[in-house]
Amino acid sequence: MKKILIRGGSAVFSEQTKICDILVEGDRIAKIAERIDDEKAVIIDAAGLYVFPALIDMHVHLREPGFEYKEDIASGSAAAVRGGFSQVCCMPNTSPVCDNAAIVRYIVERSKEVNLAKVRPIGSITVGEKGEQLAEIGKMKEAGAVAVSDDGRPVSNAKIMRLAIEYASDFDLLCLSHCEDKDLVDGGVVNEGYNSTLAGLKGIPRAAEEVMIAREIILAETLGRAVHICHVSTKGGVQIIREAKARGVRVTAETCPHYFTLTDDVITSFDANTKVNPPIREAEDLAAIREGLRDGTLDCIVTDHAPHHADEKNVEYNLAAFGISGIETSFALSYTNLVKTGVLSLGQLAERMSAAPARILHLEGGALEEGGAADIMIADLDKKYAIDPAKFVSKGKNTPFGGAEVYGEVRYTLVDGDVKYRA
Repeated sequence: MKKILIRGGSAVFSEQTKICDILVEGDRIAKIAERIDDEKAVIIDAAGLYVFPALIDMHVHLREPGFEYKEDIASGSAAAVRGGFSQVCCMPNTSPVCDNAAIVRYIVERSKEVNLAKVRPIGSITVGEKGEQLAEIGKMKEAGAVAVSDDGRPVSNAKIMRLAIEYASDFDLLCLSHCEDKDLVDGGVVNEGYNSTLAGLKGIPRAAEEVMIAREIILAETLGRAVHICHVSTKGGVQIIREAKARGVRVTAETCPHYFTLTDDVITSFDANTKVNPPIREAEDLAAIREGLRDGTLDCIVTDHAPHHADEKNVEYNLAAFGISGIETSFALSYTNLVKTGVLSLGQLAERMSAAPARILHLEGGALEEGGAADIMIADLDKKYAIDPAKFVSKGKNTPFGGAEVYGEVRYTLVDGDVKYRA
């Protein structure tokens, strides 16, 4: 049995960070102690480095099958381990849509062939993501789906969404809701406000997101079932979720680094890499997102990794595709903008990026513990560098963060006890 001894790193636990050794045997963490000696183990010298539970991203787009020119499971998995992630949950808006057991099984098997990050498929809520008829949720669960979502599109019909929440919960699956009222969006491409007017770009009002967040919460409260809100971007959305949680509604929620690092001032550059859905909002929204992460209203940080071919961004803003390639920048952006600014502790960052996604989707991992999965990320938190999209291993180089100076370089990613990435 292979053994790896991580020597002298600062291990990040939920309540504390302490220097210790971690012994990995096979795919398990065998022992955590102040000092461990094992002459048969391969040593990783982690002195001066920080040891985290490997990150878990419950919202990515790997594009396979159908859009492999943007990304595929191999390139997306390589990008994931470079970003410190051992598990990624891929959304179903592929071609064909992941709305049946055969496609779920294909993704599971392809992930095993690639053998980098563990790819967890998310099945669609409705057939073809058309919002008209429930997909075969039970069969997708049997094939390996860990949740259901029509992400990329909302489930506009409230009756269908009610049935989906109820039906999915019978299989112990969670509905992940892309909250967007298409009638209110009405062709908008950026946040509605001063900068959209200045740029002459059609705006998307906050209400387009918030009315759907409110609807999902009302449905969950009515049914006494759980629901998860994707990519929260507005101050009002955070408040609606906070109030619902205070009432005991079973709602969880996520946000993304671009919503707590950028404001819509960036759209005045007309750089299509800033075009994302929901759009980047204003300073008050950014502050509310950070506060929501601090107080736990927002349970987790995801990337909404949305790689595109350069040709889909190298066009006029109105014609460009929505989305940011974010899985290789998420940890550094989160550490730099949340931990170094005092919004979160290291333990809280690990909770938002690892433990909470594991808990929400009933996945193994998310903590450094004896007997637990040997999914581990080791990072140099003192390393300062500029983000360079040319170095991305993802096919998608579309990021608004090119040139941004950040702290926190991933040095190692272990998945099931195997080193899958070494800087």
